[in-house]
Amino acid sequence: MTMFSKLIRGAAALALVAALAGCGQQSAPDARFTTLDGQSVQLSSYKGKVVLVNFWATTCTTCVAEMPKLVEIHQRLAAKGYATVAIAMDYDPPEYVRNYASKNGLPFTVGLDQGGAAAKSFEDVRLTPTSFLIDRQGHIVQKYLGAPDFPKFEALVEKLLADPA
Repeated sequence: MTMFSKLIRGAAALALVAALAGCGQQSAPDARFTTLDGQSVQLSSYKGKVVLVNFWATTCTTCVAEMPKLVEIHQRLAAKGYATVAIAMDYDPPEYVRNYASKNGLPFTVGLDQGGAAAKSFEDVRLTPTSFLIDRQGHIVQKYLGAPDFPKFEALVEKLLADPA
């Protein structure tokens, strides 16, 4: 092996390491959704907070089952800089979402993904619940398919909240 080919291999290895190091720091898309009161919101408006973006549907039994725990965690950690954004899938009728949110007193932002653009921007979400935990800098830290392991989830949120960024 020539010195030149060794240098090329070394450079390629360094590039691969650099690329892999950045994998955990994927930026969250600046998705736009409409809140239940008709306001258009961009996800970037939450920068500086630790945010859980939860794609859900009122017809999803796992979504409905995890919602009380999401409410509990949100209520406990919101004052520390944590936010929950529950975005209902585009196939979920807005009146069902409004009724569910009202009946269950959801204390966090509930959005409607009219047209499905928000789900599409997050890796084309199709299964519910699918959630993304985003750090204060706007990077996706963890993706959850189904309900998370809540003790581990809460520990990770606490760790991210402790980082003033």
